[in-house]
Amino acid sequence: MDVPLWIWFAVLGFIILMLAVDLVAHRRAHVIGVREAAAWSAAWVACGVGFGVLVWTGWGAEYGQQYFAGYLIEKSLAVDNVFVWAIIFAHFAVPPQFQHRVLFLGVVGALVFRGIFIAAGAVLIQHFTWVLYVFAAFLLYTGYRMIRQRDEHLNPDQSTVLAAFRRLVPMTDTFHGQRLLVRRQGVVVATPLLAVLVLIETTDVVFAVDSIPAIFAVTDEVFLVFTANAFAILGLRAMYFLLADLIHRFVYLKVGLALVLIWVGIKMLLKIDVFYIPTPVSLAVVVLILAVSVIASLRATRGQGRQGLPAPADPPFRSATPEEDDALEPLWPRRRTARTRRTDVSGSRR
Repeated sequence: MDVPLWIWFAVLGFIILMLAVDLVAHRRAHVIGVREAAAWSAAWVACGVGFGVLVWTGWGAEYGQQYFAGYLIEKSLAVDNVFVWAIIFAHFAVPPQFQHRVLFLGVVGALVFRGIFIAAGAVLIQHFTWVLYVFAAFLLYTGYRMIRQRDEHLNPDQSTVLAAFRRLVPMTDTFHGQRLLVRRQGVVVATPLLAVLVLIETTDVVFAVDSIPAIFAVTDEVFLVFTANAFAILGLRAMYFLLADLIHRFVYLKVGLALVLIWVGIKMLLKIDVFYIPTPVSLAVVVLILAVSVIASLRATRGQGRQGLPAPADPPFRSATPEEDDALEPLWPRRRTARTRRTDVSGSRR
């Protein structure tokens, strides 16, 4: 697949532009409702599907199918990531109006980390073909583990990353709006929002370790691997606000995702020395697994409405009072110029 350098820059420019549009649209903290989340989700899906159509038109059906297979795998695996975010936000009682800022920064970090992982994976595969066996074995083991642990959920209190962050970084126990850092009594301290961001970035890295080998099972083209990841990740924030209150209804989705990982692991093993499963077949199997798991989940939980995860009775953090916000000092004190110092001196002499 021959991809000119200018196309790479054009795609990166479009991603940065869409991130800027999203940031401007949500520059003011507010609670994102279902209707707004649905509109943004539709816009992000349209971008991802539209790009796939361009790939299909420009490079042919085979590469188009590989892109859509990778995009669907990444999008479906991202749903599990969304549910983990919901658990983190509920556990720490993060005010809903501040969640988008954390997710925006988390998505930017995820794009950077996944770009690094994709580049590293491509180099490893190019120089060490046996790495594909490692990837395939990892996917099979991850799928098996997901089935075994399908009823287990993340407990943020047991996170070693969060424990290390709270031990090493001075931190306040109050949310101060969307601020990640504040200055109190001359000391810069982290807010709980920064701790939550670190935890979310950590989960993004963990999910990337699962998803990157999965997409390499359906395509070897780095351009398709990156773009499928990027367009799937860009819609994660909107997907969170759309699905966070529906976690209880997707009871069989984790099993479906596990079967997808096992399927792509088998495909990768066969692809190395035995038999190449055509991309349309791979795509059809992934669609079938996901459709069955979603339909079975919705039928099993028929009649249940939207409900958020319960907040802890004694949350570890709280929102600052207006008086506490007013008592904060400027994070970056203005530098005193020579003219200001002369004015201060002359004023003190008077």
